[in-house]
Amino acid sequence: MSYTTEEKFLKAYEMASKTTQKFAPDIMLHFYAYYKKATQVNGFYAPPMSEGDIRNAFKVNALLQIKNISKQEAREKYIELVEEHIGEVT
Repeated sequence: MSYTTEEKFLKAYEMASKTTQKFAPDIMLHFYAYYKKATQVNGFYAPPMSEGDIRNAFKVNALLQIKNISKQEAREKYIELVEEHIGEVT
């Protein structure tokens, strides 16, 4: 059976959501950024920032690094990440 990119993306998200695997912080940031880009509705998403909030600063940086890719490309990159780190999306 052949899936559309959207269907495959949703399956990849489900796999990522259910995994119990632990990933390095840089991998988690890739998952985060590609997911946010792939699902954005209006413009650029930026997590709320407060003084000294290093975690959100890393998130913003990850999002800025991929700001010039399309939602479609973000979906494809997300699927690739899942397949590389979790398993084949079927």
